[in-house]
Amino acid sequence: MKNGFFRGHGLGNDYLVMDPKELTFALKSKTVALICNRHWGLGSDGILVPVPSKSADFGLRIFNPDGSEAEKSGNGLRIFARYLHATGRTKKTHFTVETKGGLVTVDLHLDARRDASSVTVEMGRATFSPGALPCTLRADELIRQPIQAAGRSLNFTGVSVGNPHCVVFKSAGQSWTREDLLALGPALEHHSIFPRRTNVQLAVPTGPKKLFILIWERGAGETQASGSSSCAAASAAVRLGLVKSPVRVDMPGGSLNIDVAPDFDLTMTGPVAEVARGTLSASFLRALR
Repeated sequence: MKNGFFRGHGLGNDYLVMDPKELTFALKSKTVALICNRHWGLGSDGILVPVPSKSADFGLRIFNPDGSEAEKSGNGLRIFARYLHATGRTKKTHFTVETKGGLVTVDLHLDARRDASSVTVEMGRATFSPGALPCTLRADELIRQPIQAAGRSLNFTGVSVGNPHCVVFKSAGQSWTREDLLALGPALEHHSIFPRRTNVQLAVPTGPKKLFILIWERGAGETQASGSSSCAAASAAVRLGLVKSPVRVDMPGGSLNIDVAPDFDLTMTGPVAEVARGTLSASFLRALR
C-alpha cells in the first residue's frame, strides 16, 4: 500500500509505522515532524521505520516527533512487534530486532483472536556509567548526583538502557505533580551535563515492588507511558534499594512489569494495541514535498 501507515499504542504512547519501501517521499526530520504534528498532520509520539539488519531478524529506526532519532523505545518495540505479526511480515512469535540502542529479543503473547495483545522484550542491560548516557559529570556511577534545574536543588540517578535517562526520586508517601513535570522535564532534558539531551522520569516508590513515574521524553515531551523509561526507573530504584524486582511501574497511561536481573539485564512485559491503518492523502503528500 503506497504511502500507508500502521498506528498502534502502548498504554497511550502512540506510534506510526511507515515502511520506506512503500513511500514516495523521504522520511527527513522536517517531514517526520509534520506527520507527527497533532494539529497539522496525523499526530503521533513518533515514527517507527523498518530497515534491513545483518545481525537480527528485523531492523528498526525510531524517530521522535521533533524529527530527532531515538536509540530505543520499549513501547515502540511492542508496537513494531505487533505490526510485524499483524501485517504478515512474520509468523514467528519469537524474534530479534536491531535498534540503534542495541539488539533486543521479542516474544509475542497471542490472545484468543491470535492478536499479539501483549509483548515481552528483553531490553538489554542498564548501566549507570556517565559515558553511556553520555553525561559530563566525573563519577564512577551516576548515583544520587546533585543537580540544579528550574530553580530547584535535586539529586538524580543517571541510567542508560540503550538510551539516556535522568531519574529523580521522591520518598515513599510523597508525590510528584504534572506541574513538577512541566517545569523539570524540559530543564533536565536540555541540561548542560547531558550533551545529547536525556529522557526524564519523576519517580516515587509506592510499595515493595511498585513505582509510580511521570515521564518527559527527549524530543517528545510529556508522555502517558514509556517502556524504556519504566526500565530505567525500575533499574535505578533497585540499584538504590528502594524496591525489589520484579517491579510494577505505574504511569498515567497504565502499568508495565519490569524484571531487573542481578546483573541489571532488563525484561519488560506489557500490552499493545492496533488502532488504525490508512494512507496519506494526495494533498498532504504535496505539503510534505
